[in-house]
Amino acid sequence: MDRRNALRYATRLGMGLGALQLLGCSSTSATDTTLGTDPTGGTTSGSCSKIPEETAGPYPGDASNGPNVLNQTGVVRTDIRSSFAGLSGTATGVPLTIELSIVSAASCAALANYAVYLWHCDQAGRYSLYSSGATNQNYLRGVQAADANGKVTFTSIFPACYSGRWPHIHFEVYRSLAAATSVSNKIATSQMALPKAACDLVYATSGYSASVTNLSQVSLATDNVFSDGSSLELATVTGSVAVGLTATLTVAVSA
Repeated sequence: MDRRNALRYATRLGMGLGALQLLGCSSTSATDTTLGTDPTGGTTSGSCSKIPEETAGPYPGDASNGPNVLNQTGVVRTDIRSSFAGLSGTATGVPLTIELSIVSAASCAALANYAVYLWHCDQAGRYSLYSSGATNQNYLRGVQAADANGKVTFTSIFPACYSGRWPHIHFEVYRSLAAATSVSNKIATSQMALPKAACDLVYATSGYSASVTNLSQVSLATDNVFSDGSSLELATVTGSVAVGLTATLTVAVSA
């Protein structure tokens, strides 16, 4: 079932967006300085809409376009804010916890021990290993194995909005940590979109001034990745700048 049919199906059943989230979809979050309680949850039966396949972009760091962190000692980690494997430096910004729940598209069952490689830009819109000023860094990149509930959790910072793109986070899914050492083994590549309410909240803080202008010049409808529909890729964000934010998304893949 594609994302638009999933929405129509949910409407016929009298299910709101909250119920649709239980099927592997997500929605935007609240509108205040403290974002709302996370309403998402997991299911173990039925079917989940498969996460759309998206480009890894020009800065993957997985050997498909230059540098490779997948074979680096220390890449398997929870906190991705600092560089590793002999490099030093720490990305600054509003704290963000990223939680992905990896489930089977066929059954919605949690996929324990599957692995996720995740990466995104820093507060200035730079990608480590590639962007000027960050080529000697490999921060904001990491691999993690899913727990018994199919969940991976990364400690990071809220990414910038750079010119031409809606704020987003990249990730690849692998069937195991062992498989995640080579990009040829990935089973899914996609992106998480961050909701505007959260972006507006973060970009009003120090260090994100360029993101305010960049965000005003793009929308989910005009973004070159999310313009064909973002319901399955749009994170729920909760929390506040003061205590940190949490972005959650259910990711359904072919098991």
